[in-house]
Amino acid sequence: MRLTDFWDRMEAVFGSAYAHSWASDVVLQSLGVTVNGALAAGVDTKTVWRAVCEDVEVPSALV
Repeated sequence: MRLTDFWDRMEAVFGSAYAHSWASDVVLQSLGVTVNGALAAGVDTKTVWRAVCEDVEVPSALV
């Protein structure tokens, strides 16, 4: 998954303003880091997206 696709999905779920805030503040349970931390560490965007989907209710069309 391209990074732009990842952020498009994040914004679809959380809204354009809140997505980036959520990504920097909330620690993903399965990864033990925030979205931004995982991406900065080089974790694949698909893996990060799956972790987001595990932590919040994501519409099935975006999973």
